[in-house]
Amino acid sequence: MTSGTVHIVGAGLAGLSAAVALVGQGQKVVVHELARHAGGRCRSYFEPALGMTIDNGNHLLLSGNASALAFLDKVGGRHLLDEPQHAEFHFFDLATKNGWVLRPNDGPVPWWIFSKDRRVPHTRASDYLRLGRLLKAAPCETVTEKIDSNSVLYKRLMEPVLLAALNCNPKEGSAQLAAAVIRETLGRGGKACRPLFAANGLGPALVDPAISFIEKDGGEVRFDHSLRAIEWQDARARALQFDDARVEFGRDDRIVLAVPAWVAKTLVPELRVPTKYRSIFNAHFAYPSPKGVPKITGVINATTEWLFAFNDRLSVTVSSADRFNEAEREPLARRIWSEVATIAGIDADLPRWQIVKERRATFAATPDENALRPRAQTHWKNLFLAGDWTATGLPATIEGAIRSGETAAKLAMATQL
Repeated sequence: MTSGTVHIVGAGLAGLSAAVALVGQGQKVVVHELARHAGGRCRSYFEPALGMTIDNGNHLLLSGNASALAFLDKVGGRHLLDEPQHAEFHFFDLATKNGWVLRPNDGPVPWWIFSKDRRVPHTRASDYLRLGRLLKAAPCETVTEKIDSNSVLYKRLMEPVLLAALNCNPKEGSAQLAAAVIRETLGRGGKACRPLFAANGLGPALVDPAISFIEKDGGEVRFDHSLRAIEWQDARARALQFDDARVEFGRDDRIVLAVPAWVAKTLVPELRVPTKYRSIFNAHFAYPSPKGVPKITGVINATTEWLFAFNDRLSVTVSSADRFNEAEREPLARRIWSEVATIAGIDADLPRWQIVKERRATFAATPDENALRPRAQTHWKNLFLAGDWTATGLPATIEGAIRSGETAAKLAMATQL
């Protein structure tokens, strides 16, 4: 613990993770957030068009996400996640109207790949063994330079999974980042890749408990607090200039900057960050989930990529969605609802709906963009970076964001000024 204050700018999951780690060690912390709410891309909010509370985006946690689960345990939100006993992944091919279930066994030895009932239809055990080539990828290599993009396994499993994880076409996506995802989940067996479902939303599970934890342990969270500039002197941050106030730094004060990459670049001189981004959109339909519909379904040969079934609604996620940025909303909603109705066996007209587009949802996880990600420690003595766009070794995921906050917090406490 330092005698000064750690100022955390940004109350997304990276900033909240840093704050939780710091106040847990007795550190004085102030969190500054531009918006009037916390959570960033993982917030929950009331949507008038639907008449219900939804998540800003549909995000999937897996049981192998060690940092995220430790964070949930610490703040008290773990009990709000549905955790199945075993890993099961449902898929549906809209072109053939056929579905299947991927069932990895619990242990790290993947005997499931030798069972036709557990693996992707029309694949062989040897197809899965060839995925090991990803684990030896060089920094410059893309996914499809390491695995066959024409294989059934790629089209029915690897492409939809890695498209969601990397938020870019796997043909341009970093093989090293793809390998990191597989290594920490499927590579450790079914126990590490059970899908965890926040039935009541990510806000109640991840964000609200974190704010309560921070404030209960003496931290302060200031909303509607816009940082305009950081003043620099002698290789260190000297002051923070907000819209309504200037905060001067004492000798032991530090800053964790946990804002989007393009914002950080405007605040920190000569900071190198990823420059290419990909959009994501989510379509929400106010229609109760029919009985028997899986909580999460991967979809191929459709606009829909992942279907999430909540008690009061059905939600669809489409990654790397720049091609839909200018698409008219209602025709897009009708197209997706037609697909959802087929997948879920629904005979109903388009219900109340809402489409949420995030044009710069994440950086494009290509080899070139991955090389631009900065480390948490900077050449400014009292400045540390956090965010899923920093060099976490993972794509832009919840796990990566939380891990980045933990890293920044450790550096903030350990670095001598």
